[in-house]
Amino acid sequence: MTHPTPPPPRICPACDGFPVVAITTGTRLPDGTRATLRVTCPACSGSGTARPAAAPASVKAGVPC
Repeated sequence: MTHPTPPPPRICPACDGFPVVAITTGTRLPDGTRATLRVTCPACSGSGTARPAAAPASVKAGVPC
């Protein structure tokens, strides 16, 4: 008996699945490292996956197709 495979996760179209990035500011800290900022994708709130699409209004209302 085969096991059903779960559907692949929906990858966020805004960040392509890379929800958190580090941006260097160009400033060097006293220890020689660069100062960085962590920025998260505003579309997926840093999860990397998109929310499922909402059902059309006709489906929500129970109208037969």
